[in-house]
Amino acid sequence: MRVYTPNELANNSGSKYLGVLVAARYARELNALPSDAVPSDSDQKLTTRSLETLCSGSVEFSLVKRRRRGT
Repeated sequence: MRVYTPNELANNSGSKYLGVLVAARYARELNALPSDAVPSDSDQKLTTRSLETLCSGSVEFSLVKRRRRGT
């Protein structure tokens, strides 16, 4: 099992916190896909696969400002 440090995540995301959020969101997206659409070349968990993909720089993301609800 490979251990991904927060500093490795920060290299491709800008901050440790943002790296964890992006990896978690990407894992949720992988989980939502049909099982035949996710490459099953290894028996890694989706969270490990998302961390690996983020650390390699293969994930592109952009920050979107949250809309405030009108009161």
